[in-house]
Amino acid sequence: MDRDVRVNPYLAGAFAPIRSEDDFELTVEGEIPAGLRGALYRIGPNPQFDPRDPNHHWFAGDGMVHGFWVDGGKVSYRNRYVRTPRWETENKAGKSLFGTFGNPMTTDPEVFGKVDSGVANTNIVWHGGRLLALEEGHEPFGLDPETLEPRGYQAFGGKVTAHPKEDPVTKDLVFFGYADAPMPFSPNVSYGVMGADGVLKRRDSFQAPYCSMIHDFMVTGSHVLFPILPLSGSMERAMKGLPPFAWEPEKPAMVGVMARDAAVDSIRWFQTEACYVFHVMNAWDEDGKIVADVMKYAVAPLFPLADGSRGQQAGAYLVRWTFDLNDASDVIREEQLDDLAGEFPRYDERFTFKANRHGWYSTQSAKPGDIRTNGLSHIDLTSGKRIDWVSGAGDAVSEPVFVPRSAAAPEGDGWILAVQYIAAEARSDFVVFDAQAMDKGPIARAKMPRRMPLGFHGNWVGA
Repeated sequence: MDRDVRVNPYLAGAFAPIRSEDDFELTVEGEIPAGLRGALYRIGPNPQFDPRDPNHHWFAGDGMVHGFWVDGGKVSYRNRYVRTPRWETENKAGKSLFGTFGNPMTTDPEVFGKVDSGVANTNIVWHGGRLLALEEGHEPFGLDPETLEPRGYQAFGGKVTAHPKEDPVTKDLVFFGYADAPMPFSPNVSYGVMGADGVLKRRDSFQAPYCSMIHDFMVTGSHVLFPILPLSGSMERAMKGLPPFAWEPEKPAMVGVMARDAAVDSIRWFQTEACYVFHVMNAWDEDGKIVADVMKYAVAPLFPLADGSRGQQAGAYLVRWTFDLNDASDVIREEQLDDLAGEFPRYDERFTFKANRHGWYSTQSAKPGDIRTNGLSHIDLTSGKRIDWVSGAGDAVSEPVFVPRSAAAPEGDGWILAVQYIAAEARSDFVVFDAQAMDKGPIARAKMPRRMPLGFHGNWVGA
């Protein structure tokens, strides 16, 4: 019998999985801009069966892709599971077989070490003519961009985490992997470069100070930066029935800085206070310094302490980190840029590796401890002015994705695309905003007949 999942917040309410794969033509209210033609792909966790692990984590569910195709003022929708080897194995068995993060203590012995445990649930990117579903510890999983049917793992020479960066000049995909060894939770980190032609140009490994969950990293035109922050991974803990990943603020918080064309043994480690960063807005080189705008937490939310006790919830705030390459102190200088908690920072990606003026992010103004983002904000990083839009009570709003009005449009001139969960109606809408007038609310919405579970990331692929 399936266990009662209502006790787990990641399997209830707006987070609860849906088990259907659908194709809908959506009803449009307002007017979809004529210049908006392409597809918004979003991805998130959606376990096909009730998890076997009593401590199931949001990050561990099977990947499900949601596609919104926009053309001629109309919007169509399709969702499909990412049919990884794990999904296929559990689907055939008719039940869950894997523990959270592949934990051997909660994984069926019949599949542990024999079947790939990847879920491909965190990010979805377009590179070199391929649509790729990504997560922390496996190679990218290819999907057909129209049908969302599986094309299997794509060879990247090993694990790739969910936040690669595309170089706007070379079109190379710069990426990294962590715990990159046959067994999970090792301090081994890898750095790689994949050309737009699908040919692997580089893959090197180094030992980090300890195993850290490195969700995102920073890349500039000339440097790459690896944050090793005290959300640690430990196989020893996992084998004792304790949390595989846990917040250990006594460990050092460090960021490794390396020139992109240098050897990994040249990494220079900068120091900061204990903190955690899930996501980076942008980073660039500036007069012998590296500047990076990141969403910083004082403590890592969503994860317990090393002894298994409950961790603290916390909000992330937009801060600017500066790494002075000419300063021997190796200390990261920090400036807080805004005072509203939020997540999922985005910008006009035509300004990748440049000092961008405009940024957008999902915001949290709900009750303390509620991890849902329920609004969207635009921040002008030159003036410091912020423009906010807040959804209704109990609602949730996805990561904002910026689409320029045209290739030649000024920075920030375009639209913001998102998905809004409407609690009172238990369904979701695809919404379009004028990127410079967020406070006026959506200029158009395509109404879904059901809800879409809260997920992680999305990206736009123009027609």
